[in-house]
Amino acid sequence: MSGTDYAPEYDFGEFYAATNGKTFRAVVAGNPFPALAKDEFERRLLPILQANRPPSQLTFTYEAPVEPPHPDYRVVLVFDAANDLTAASVCANQIRLRSKPSGLFDLFAVYCRNDLALAQTTSKTQATGPDDPRVAQVLKQVFLELFNPFVRQRRPPPFFVFGGR
Repeated sequence: MSGTDYAPEYDFGEFYAATNGKTFRAVVAGNPFPALAKDEFERRLLPILQANRPPSQLTFTYEAPVEPPHPDYRVVLVFDAANDLTAASVCANQIRLRSKPSGLFDLFAVYCRNDLALAQTTSKTQATGPDDPRVAQVLKQVFLELFNPFVRQRRPPPFFVFGGR
């Protein structure tokens, strides 16, 4: 796990209110296991996402709603992301992958609200397939980092007026 970055707008309370007891869309780009078809990888990954979900009673789905919600909250999981891929590009749906797979479970995860990246982190590990226990461990840690209830919203300092009457 490498560092996690949060936008000043990140607010765990907002995430919790938007997801608790609801579906939460996961977008998957890339496939760290080229021996598996992408749809098979995603089918096997979904219960692992669910078992290691963030601290909210959400249900992961890959289904995009017919009408995009406003705001559009989602987590984007990019496997073997291009080295210069940014979280802003991911949330704008401009995702690029490496030309050759790394051979690792190499994940760039981004929590998006519309086109704004609210949180991002990366992690990589050796794994033999989606059912490898190391995948679950990585996802649990990634979700704890992305959806961290202890990160305080950063606000500008209050405006003070000093002076006489």
